[in-house]
Amino acid sequence: MQPKTYGARVDGHLELPFTISELEQMDVQPAGEGRWHFIHEGRSWHVEVEMADFANKYFELRIDGFRHRIQLSDPYDVLVQQLGLAQKAAHVANEVRAPMPGLIREVFVGSGSEVKAGDPVLILEAMKMENVIKSPGDGRVAEVKAQIGTAVEKGQVLVTFA
Repeated sequence: MQPKTYGARVDGHLELPFTISELEQMDVQPAGEGRWHFIHEGRSWHVEVEMADFANKYFELRIDGFRHRIQLSDPYDVLVQQLGLAQKAAHVANEVRAPMPGLIREVFVGSGSEVKAGDPVLILEAMKMENVIKSPGDGRVAEVKAQIGTAVEKGQVLVTFA
């Protein structure tokens, strides 16, 4: 039986397939709350989790001081991608609107950015909670109307797609 393959998409373009046995070969040591030290094949990395969306398997990590966006895929996600079914299910997004009033804390996209359905677009703080606002579908960002530090109203257009 062939081992189940998982995947990690790094910064939206680098695909890294892996198996559980490969992960088990890594030397991983906790280094504090949300921080780890990894050693693999003679290389050492310091990793800190900056943001985690477990439901959507999306993480923002600081690896040796550099920020990376990681989208994980389980074996079913990998199979759907390999069979080409993911493209058939995708639809084109026209815009992203604020689901609630709040304050823009972070913007992950810019004009011309390519996004897939479910990709994080921005973080909206509402009632002292950070909410990751995601793209409703595939598309290319035409304009980012939201700016970091600005207040927005429910229904306000934050990002438009070409």
